[in-house]
Amino acid sequence: MAKRKAAGGTPATVALSVAGVPHTLHPYDHDPRAASFGLEAAEALGVAPEQVFKTLMADVDGELTVAVVPVSGQLDLKALARAVGASKAQMADVAAAQRATGYVVGGISPLGQRRAHRTVVDSSALEFASVYVSAGRRGLDVELSPADLVRLTEALTAPIGR
Repeated sequence: MAKRKAAGGTPATVALSVAGVPHTLHPYDHDPRAASFGLEAAEALGVAPEQVFKTLMADVDGELTVAVVPVSGQLDLKALARAVGASKAQMADVAAAQRATGYVVGGISPLGQRRAHRTVVDSSALEFASVYVSAGRRGLDVELSPADLVRLTEALTAPIGR
């Protein structure tokens, strides 16, 4: 049976609903001029930037890999490569990331991507009762437990942020 997108839903919110995962959607007014989509979300939602996570796509030894790190920092590409036993990681081409995930940059969610990609969540996520990630479009974040995020994405956890 094909999954249908709920009215106003995204593939991420559909994946959460289908999996029966408790979550809370947090819409906010997105400013297209914002310098950082993630910091904009943290400020708009009144949440510490360390608890809001951005989804980045990296090319790790030729394989697209999802990296989920706090918006307050940056992805450490060497740490990401080490975490998955690879030799080299670089940021993925924007167009390739959008094609592979089905989302636009600034709205890429680690959930509900077109196909599953190897995923690494920064281990700092485990310090929180809940974390915020993109729900699949700019101006919409979803709050869920880090354990559910890791389980649904079949992620590894490792210190990949700096």
